[in-house]
Amino acid sequence: MATHLDLEEQKQLDQLKHFWNSWGTLITSVLLVVFLGIAGWNGWQYWQKRQAVQAAGLEFAVDQALTAKDQARADQAFAELKDKYAGTAQASQTALLMAKASVEAGKLDDAKAVLNWVTEKGDEGSKALARIRLSAVLEQQKSFEEGLKVLDFAMPEAFAGLQADRRGDLYAALGKPQEAVTQYQAAYKALDKDLDYRHLVEFKLNALGAAPEAAALVKTTASEN
Repeated sequence: MATHLDLEEQKQLDQLKHFWNSWGTLITSVLLVVFLGIAGWNGWQYWQKRQAVQAAGLEFAVDQALTAKDQARADQAFAELKDKYAGTAQASQTALLMAKASVEAGKLDDAKAVLNWVTEKGDEGSKALARIRLSAVLEQQKSFEEGLKVLDFAMPEAFAGLQADRRGDLYAALGKPQEAVTQYQAAYKALDKDLDYRHLVEFKLNALGAAPEAAALVKTTASEN
Protein backbone atom coordinates (compact mmCIF):
# COMPACT_ATOMS: atom_id res chain seq x y z
CA MET A 1 0.00 0.00 0.00
CA ALA A 2 2.79 2.34 0.96
CA THR A 3 4.63 1.46 -2.22
CA HIS A 4 1.52 2.23 -4.26
CA LEU A 5 1.17 5.66 -2.62
CA ASP A 6 4.85 6.38 -3.18
CA LEU A 7 4.46 5.56 -6.87
CA GLU A 8 1.41 7.84 -7.16
CA GLU A 9 3.25 10.69 -5.44
CA GLN A 10 6.28 10.19 -7.67
CA LYS A 11 4.05 10.20 -10.73
CA GLN A 12 2.44 13.49 -9.61
CA LEU A 13 5.84 15.02 -8.95
CA ASP A 14 7.04 13.99 -12.39
CA GLN A 15 3.94 15.57 -13.98
CA LEU A 16 4.45 18.76 -11.99
CA LYS A 17 8.12 18.93 -13.05
CA HIS A 18 7.16 18.39 -16.67
CA PHE A 19 4.51 21.10 -16.47
CA TRP A 20 6.91 23.56 -14.84
CA ASN A 21 9.67 22.80 -17.32
CA SER A 22 7.22 23.51 -20.14
CA TRP A 23 5.43 26.55 -18.74
CA GLY A 24 7.43 27.78 -15.78
CA THR A 25 9.35 30.48 -17.65
CA LEU A 26 6.19 31.87 -19.23
CA ILE A 27 4.30 31.90 -15.93
CA THR A 28 7.19 33.65 -14.19
CA SER A 29 7.38 36.25 -16.96
CA VAL A 30 3.63 36.94 -16.83
CA LEU A 31 3.68 37.30 -13.05
CA LEU A 32 6.66 39.62 -13.28
CA VAL A 33 4.86 41.81 -15.82
CA VAL A 34 1.74 41.91 -13.63
CA PHE A 35 3.67 42.84 -10.50
CA LEU A 36 5.69 45.49 -12.35
CA GLY A 37 2.47 46.88 -13.81
CA ILE A 38 0.90 47.15 -10.36
CA ALA A 39 4.03 48.79 -8.97
CA GLY A 40 4.18 51.18 -11.92
CA TRP A 41 0.52 52.13 -11.58
CA ASN A 42 0.89 52.78 -7.86
CA GLY A 43 3.99 54.85 -8.56
CA TRP A 44 2.14 56.84 -11.23
CA GLN A 45 -0.79 57.45 -8.89
CA TYR A 46 1.56 58.67 -6.17
CA TRP A 47 3.36 60.96 -8.62
CA GLN A 48 0.06 62.38 -9.88
CA LYS A 49 -1.15 63.10 -6.35
CA ARG A 50 2.16 64.70 -5.45
CA GLN A 51 2.02 66.89 -8.55
CA ALA A 52 -1.54 67.96 -7.73
CA VAL A 53 -0.67 68.84 -4.13
CA GLN A 54 2.36 70.91 -5.09
CA ALA A 55 0.46 72.63 -7.90
CA ALA A 56 -2.37 73.43 -5.49
CA GLY A 57 0.13 75.06 -3.17
CA LEU A 58 1.32 77.36 -5.94
CA GLU A 59 -2.27 78.05 -7.01
CA PHE A 60 -3.02 79.19 -3.45
CA ALA A 61 0.13 81.34 -3.44
CA VAL A 62 -1.00 83.10 -6.64
CA ASP A 63 -4.50 83.66 -5.27
CA GLN A 64 -3.13 85.14 -2.06
CA ALA A 65 -0.69 87.37 -3.94
CA LEU A 66 -3.41 88.70 -6.22
CA THR A 67 -5.66 89.38 -3.24
CA ALA A 68 -2.80 91.31 -1.63
CA LYS A 69 -2.18 93.17 -4.91
CA ASP A 70 1.35 91.76 -4.98
CA GLN A 71 1.73 91.26 -8.72
CA ALA A 72 5.44 90.41 -8.55
CA ARG A 73 4.83 87.52 -6.14
CA ALA A 74 1.85 86.33 -8.21
CA ASP A 75 3.97 86.36 -11.37
CA GLN A 76 6.74 84.43 -9.65
CA ALA A 77 4.45 81.71 -8.30
CA PHE A 78 2.61 81.41 -11.61
CA ALA A 79 5.87 81.14 -13.54
CA GLU A 80 6.92 78.25 -11.31
CA LEU A 81 3.52 76.63 -11.72
CA LYS A 82 3.75 76.81 -15.52
CA ASP A 83 7.33 75.57 -15.50
CA LYS A 84 6.88 72.55 -13.24
CA TYR A 85 3.19 71.62 -13.37
CA ALA A 86 1.91 72.87 -16.72
CA GLY A 87 -0.24 69.78 -17.29
CA THR A 88 -2.26 70.06 -14.10
CA ALA A 89 -5.78 71.41 -13.74
CA GLN A 90 -4.44 73.86 -11.16
CA ALA A 91 -2.17 75.46 -13.74
CA SER A 92 -5.07 76.15 -16.11
CA GLN A 93 -7.31 77.44 -13.33
CA THR A 94 -4.57 79.73 -12.06
CA ALA A 95 -3.90 81.00 -15.57
CA LEU A 96 -7.56 81.96 -15.94
CA LEU A 97 -7.34 83.75 -12.60
CA MET A 98 -4.22 85.61 -13.71
CA ALA A 99 -5.90 86.63 -16.96
CA LYS A 100 -8.92 87.96 -15.07
CA ALA A 101 -6.65 90.05 -12.84
CA SER A 102 -4.82 91.40 -15.89
CA VAL A 103 -8.09 92.43 -17.56
CA GLU A 104 -9.23 94.19 -14.38
CA ALA A 105 -5.89 96.02 -14.29
CA GLY A 106 -6.26 97.04 -17.93
CA LYS A 107 -3.32 94.88 -19.03
CA LEU A 108 -5.02 93.30 -22.00
CA ASP A 109 -1.84 92.10 -23.72
CA ASP A 110 -0.84 90.23 -20.55
CA ALA A 111 -4.29 88.65 -20.41
CA LYS A 112 -4.01 87.59 -24.06
CA ALA A 113 -0.65 85.92 -23.45
CA VAL A 114 -1.95 83.91 -20.49
CA LEU A 115 -5.18 82.90 -22.22
CA ASN A 116 -3.28 81.79 -25.32
CA TRP A 117 -1.15 79.62 -23.05
CA VAL A 118 -4.28 77.93 -21.69
CA THR A 119 -5.57 77.26 -25.22
CA GLU A 120 -2.40 75.26 -25.80
CA LYS A 121 -1.83 73.56 -22.43
CA GLY A 122 -5.22 73.22 -20.75
CA ASP A 123 -7.79 70.44 -20.80
CA GLU A 124 -10.75 70.70 -23.17
CA GLY A 125 -12.94 72.61 -20.73
CA SER A 126 -10.19 75.08 -19.83
CA LYS A 127 -9.32 75.60 -23.48
CA ALA A 128 -12.93 76.40 -24.32
CA LEU A 129 -13.29 78.87 -21.46
CA ALA A 130 -9.96 80.48 -22.37
CA ARG A 131 -11.07 80.96 -25.99
CA ILE A 132 -14.34 82.54 -24.90
CA ARG A 133 -12.54 84.94 -22.57
CA LEU A 134 -9.85 85.62 -25.14
CA SER A 135 -12.51 86.63 -27.66
CA ALA A 136 -13.80 89.16 -25.13
CA VAL A 137 -10.31 90.60 -24.67
CA LEU A 138 -9.89 90.88 -28.43
CA GLU A 139 -13.25 92.61 -28.67
CA GLN A 140 -12.04 95.18 -26.14
CA GLN A 141 -9.00 95.72 -28.37
CA LYS A 142 -11.35 96.04 -31.36
CA SER A 143 -9.79 93.00 -33.01
CA PHE A 144 -13.19 91.65 -33.98
CA GLU A 145 -12.14 89.37 -36.85
CA GLU A 146 -9.38 87.84 -34.74
CA GLY A 147 -11.92 87.27 -31.99
CA LEU A 148 -14.11 85.30 -34.39
CA LYS A 149 -11.13 83.18 -35.45
CA VAL A 150 -10.41 82.35 -31.80
CA LEU A 151 -13.96 81.01 -31.49
CA ASP A 152 -13.74 78.97 -34.68
CA PHE A 153 -12.93 75.74 -32.84
CA ALA A 154 -14.97 72.79 -31.65
CA MET A 155 -15.91 73.12 -27.99
CA PRO A 156 -17.68 70.85 -25.49
CA GLU A 157 -21.47 71.07 -25.75
CA ALA A 158 -21.69 72.85 -22.39
CA PHE A 159 -19.99 75.90 -23.95
CA ALA A 160 -22.13 76.05 -27.12
CA GLY A 161 -24.38 78.82 -25.81
CA LEU A 162 -21.53 81.04 -24.64
CA GLN A 163 -19.62 80.43 -27.86
CA ALA A 164 -22.59 81.51 -29.98
CA ASP A 165 -23.25 84.53 -27.76
CA ARG A 166 -19.66 85.71 -28.10
CA ARG A 167 -19.88 85.33 -31.87
CA GLY A 168 -23.04 87.40 -31.80
CA ASP A 169 -21.29 90.19 -29.89
CA LEU A 170 -18.42 90.24 -32.37
CA TYR A 171 -20.71 90.28 -35.42
CA ALA A 172 -22.71 93.09 -33.82
CA ALA A 173 -19.46 95.04 -33.28
CA LEU A 174 -18.59 94.47 -36.94
CA GLY A 175 -21.91 95.98 -38.02
CA LYS A 176 -23.38 92.66 -39.19
CA PRO A 177 -26.76 92.52 -37.43
CA GLN A 178 -28.20 89.54 -39.32
CA GLU A 179 -25.20 87.35 -38.49
CA ALA A 180 -25.41 88.58 -34.90
CA VAL A 181 -29.11 87.66 -34.68
CA THR A 182 -28.41 84.15 -36.01
CA GLN A 183 -25.75 83.60 -33.36
CA TYR A 184 -27.83 85.07 -30.52
CA GLN A 185 -30.76 82.84 -31.46
CA ALA A 186 -28.43 79.82 -31.40
CA ALA A 187 -27.14 80.94 -28.01
CA TYR A 188 -30.66 81.39 -26.63
CA LYS A 189 -31.58 77.90 -27.78
CA ALA A 190 -28.43 76.30 -26.31
CA LEU A 191 -28.50 78.02 -22.91
CA ASP A 192 -30.46 76.47 -20.05
CA LYS A 193 -33.82 78.19 -19.63
CA ASP A 194 -33.17 78.73 -15.91
CA LEU A 195 -29.99 80.74 -16.50
CA ASP A 196 -30.24 84.49 -15.96
CA TYR A 197 -27.68 84.89 -18.75
CA ARG A 198 -30.32 83.68 -21.18
CA HIS A 199 -32.35 86.82 -20.47
CA LEU A 200 -29.34 88.93 -21.46
CA VAL A 201 -29.21 87.16 -24.82
CA GLU A 202 -32.94 87.81 -25.24
CA PHE A 203 -32.32 91.49 -24.51
CA LYS A 204 -29.62 91.58 -27.21
CA LEU A 205 -32.04 90.01 -29.71
CA ASN A 206 -34.75 92.53 -28.84
CA ALA A 207 -32.26 95.36 -29.32
CA LEU A 208 -31.70 94.10 -32.87
CA GLY A 209 -35.41 93.84 -33.53
CA ALA A 210 -35.50 90.04 -33.34
CA ALA A 211 -37.08 87.47 -31.02
CA PRO A 212 -35.57 84.30 -29.58
CA GLU A 213 -38.57 82.26 -30.69
CA ALA A 214 -37.65 82.89 -34.33
CA ALA A 215 -35.01 80.17 -34.21
CA ALA A 216 -37.53 77.55 -33.13
CA LEU A 217 -40.07 78.83 -35.66
CA VAL A 218 -37.61 78.58 -38.52
CA LYS A 219 -36.69 75.03 -37.51
CA THR A 220 -40.35 73.96 -37.27
CA THR A 221 -41.17 75.47 -40.66
CA ALA A 222 -38.19 73.75 -42.28
CA SER A 223 -39.16 70.36 -40.86
CA GLU A 224 -42.75 70.73 -42.13
CA ASN A 225 -41.49 71.49 -45.61
